[in-house]
Amino acid sequence: MNAVLIALLVLPLLGAALTLAPVFGPDTGIADRRALRLNSVVTGAVFLLSIALAAGFDRSRPDWMQATTDVSWIPAIHVRFHLGVDGVSLPLIVLTALLTFLCALYSEKRLPDGEARGGAPDVHRPSAKAFVGLFLLLEVGMLATFAVLDLVLFFLAFEIVLIPMYFLIARWGSGAKVPSANRFILYTLLGSAVMLLGFLLIGSKAGTFDMQALATAHGSGLSHTTQVIAALAIMIGLAVKAPAWPLHSWLPDAHTAAPTVGSVLLAGVLLKMGTYGLVRVLLPIVPGGTTTLAPYLGAFAAVGIVYGSLACLALARPGSKGDLKRLIAYSSVGHMGFVLLGIASLTPVGVNGALFANIAHGLITGLLFFLVGALKDRYGTADLDTLSGSTGAALYGRAPRIGALLAFAAVASLGLPGLAGFWGELLAMFGAFDPAGGLSRPAFVTYMVLAGLGTLLTAAYLLIVVKRVCMGDPKQPAPVAELADLRPYEAVSWTPLAALTLLAGLWPALLLGLSDPAVKHLLGGG
Repeated sequence: MNAVLIALLVLPLLGAALTLAPVFGPDTGIADRRALRLNSVVTGAVFLLSIALAAGFDRSRPDWMQATTDVSWIPAIHVRFHLGVDGVSLPLIVLTALLTFLCALYSEKRLPDGEARGGAPDVHRPSAKAFVGLFLLLEVGMLATFAVLDLVLFFLAFEIVLIPMYFLIARWGSGAKVPSANRFILYTLLGSAVMLLGFLLIGSKAGTFDMQALATAHGSGLSHTTQVIAALAIMIGLAVKAPAWPLHSWLPDAHTAAPTVGSVLLAGVLLKMGTYGLVRVLLPIVPGGTTTLAPYLGAFAAVGIVYGSLACLALARPGSKGDLKRLIAYSSVGHMGFVLLGIASLTPVGVNGALFANIAHGLITGLLFFLVGALKDRYGTADLDTLSGSTGAALYGRAPRIGALLAFAAVASLGLPGLAGFWGELLAMFGAFDPAGGLSRPAFVTYMVLAGLGTLLTAAYLLIVVKRVCMGDPKQPAPVAELADLRPYEAVSWTPLAALTLLAGLWPALLLGLSDPAVKHLLGGG
């Protein structure tokens, strides 16, 4: 199985390198089509490898690291090439492989063409080969983040994703794409630099960067002061990527400017890299420092839940000129707040809820960004006032399949029981209701109440969006005379996300059975 995990990382890397070779032919149009087909083939093969990895995973011992590779890489500073998966990382690897494959299929028919200033198509945009090379390099970094078990390798994988995503936004995006891309990379680079300082402090004091060895030690050999300083530095770096309020301000701009597939991967995978790092690094390696800082993380999470929901309510209000992509970006601040609250509780229930909410958010918000991207392609705008006009966009009447999918994704996002969005938020609030020993229960109960208020506000703004976009009179004048309904390539790209959202909601044990033993192992240091 270790060969499968290595192949997961090597295959997209080879695909990215192949885009630099003159093998696609001299004709630009043919070369672009071949490059996009290569993208689908490589990401499809990676997805099949992730399924093989999941099929070969020993579900009776999800707390064990499986498919491991552990060899010395840089002996001078005790850095090892250490890979492995457990019940925490396996679902994220499969989710990443699935989303990248679906985005590749979507791009084959709907490659973003970018915009120059003023909204006109950018005639100087790079070729599809450049897009594919960056896309596959992005996949390498995302998958490696969830597979590596060395702090230095984790940092390198964490950084690999920044450059491809920067160019996907800056060259294939729209609107204020360059300033948005600059803000994205500056925020995340600064956060990563602070995180690296925490890693170096741990490595210098413990004598190793191996995450498995450090987790087994569970903080022994590190003084409380060292743990607090390291935990603070790492938490800041990961909170930027999560993103946690008030370090979130890069996210709405990045999502608004990014192409559809960029938004899907940014929400579906990149945000998860931050929260995964909190679970994989902070909980087992510096438990004392994490316990000291957990109340502050919980407070920021609770404020983020309410703040994100209020921002979405303001954008959904008629006359506010709210952009749908921006609204969903702010909704991510609120939803990831539940993930952070579950982690801050330091309980198995809360952390399991956080990991479940991670997967659910990737599925649901990925579907939402696909749908909004399709609306923007059809209407030429994602402005809610332009779409809805005075009576509503009437998707139920004009494009009923897209309208039904949008309503489904919205009710899944607001946490309707029976769909994936419900379980993670519920368990995160349960964790806050009875936090780990040493944490203030009154404080966390307050956070839970604020999170409950956030669920009500979430339902309010999403129902407003459904009313304004899906309902209305289809005979009223609209920005476009005819609206194409669901196209075949869109159905292929979106149906798996809708099906998995339903499956995870009806069968939560599918994920919780994997994560629960692994979470207890991380929290206990066994």
